[in-house]
Amino acid sequence: MSVERVRVVLATRNAKKVPEMQAILTGAGIAAEVVGLTEFPDAPEVPETEPTFAGNALLKARAIARHTGLPAVADDSGLRVDELNGMPGVLSARWSGGFGDAAPDKDAANLRLVLDQLADTPEERRGAEFVAAAALAVPARDGAAVEIAREEVVEGTLRGRLLDHPRGENGFGYDPIFVPEGETRTTAEMSAEEKNAISHRGIAFRKLAERLREVL
Repeated sequence: MSVERVRVVLATRNAKKVPEMQAILTGAGIAAEVVGLTEFPDAPEVPETEPTFAGNALLKARAIARHTGLPAVADDSGLRVDELNGMPGVLSARWSGGFGDAAPDKDAANLRLVLDQLADTPEERRGAEFVAAAALAVPARDGAAVEIAREEVVEGTLRGRLLDHPRGENGFGYDPIFVPEGETRTTAEMSAEEKNAISHRGIAFRKLAERLREVL
């Protein structure tokens, strides 16, 4: 008789992120089925109001775990630029102002603003890093209420430098101007498989997979 796999909810409506997380868990030998928020159309939108990536990831994981009654994973990520004192940071997705605009246009506006802000910055001072926090929230029912019985948060970082012009057609966000340490290509010039193998999100999710192993 087959054993039903535990379901884990990834707090995203981006369908491309679900198979990435599923592949990471499968590769770690964890028998869990990853589902996204398309399976829960009434799931709440959780505002990212915390000042840190870890705080925002936990906000989302807790809210989705309480809503679904299932273990939930969430992430928050962005770009920290040395010359900009670590900004855009948690504001990476809305650095050029506003929120919720069409993603490709917003990505282009954010990237252009960073390039403009670094216009006179020499190459040796164009260091930056992609950072991702991944959070896990495990619910438990207390009578009619669903409480959080356990939570974990981990981070992944990818160091590199920023170019003065975009290169590459893959990826999204700031990928076209980010060159990882030890590379000559931007992350937008890499295949999805190459990028996922070294990315901040991949690092964070692989760390979180070990926490999930303990829970599941």
